[in-house]
Amino acid sequence: MTTSPLLANLIEALRCLPGVGGKSAQRMAFHLLERDRDRGLKLADALREAMQRIGQCQRCRNFSEEALCAICGGASRDRQLLCVVESPVDLAAIEQATGYRGQYFVLHGRLSPLDGLGPEELGLPLLVQRLGEGEVEELIIATNPTVEGEATAHYLAQLARAGGIRPTRLAHGVPLGGELEFVDRGTLAHAFGGRQLL
Repeated sequence: MTTSPLLANLIEALRCLPGVGGKSAQRMAFHLLERDRDRGLKLADALREAMQRIGQCQRCRNFSEEALCAICGGASRDRQLLCVVESPVDLAAIEQATGYRGQYFVLHGRLSPLDGLGPEELGLPLLVQRLGEGEVEELIIATNPTVEGEATAHYLAQLARAGGIRPTRLAHGVPLGGELEFVDRGTLAHAFGGRQLL
């Protein structure tokens, strides 16, 4: 099929989104052009403005249009609690699902030397500086339970202890409503090893 260069560019541009392959990108492009040009223009404007104006908070590295995000700039958050997450998506999940009222630090990844992600790329010098301010008493480590996430958690715990701060880790184990026979072996072993007194 012969397509116009502009259409080909639009389809290719849509493929940058996660989970969007060639066919999905083509469907999206055709939909916008056939049925929803006004919203397509609105989408383009929103994308351009977001790409140009959204940066990182200078304190926690979350996405923000201002030097300090709303969480860091707000006075109602508990400054003694600092939760470290891998991405802004994880921060949003914690905010939506819990009553956590502390502050955050966003790594934008996890330690992975093969991918070129070391302490500098994750902003750990900024985290060490923040821990040295004397406000934080507990560092809640909320990295994902992957090999890299666990290595990152171990590294963060060492940083916290070196600064006299208590490191804690999110619990891992059997999901609420789950049945033991359907839980994978690694999760079950981790849950069994981390059992608690009732």
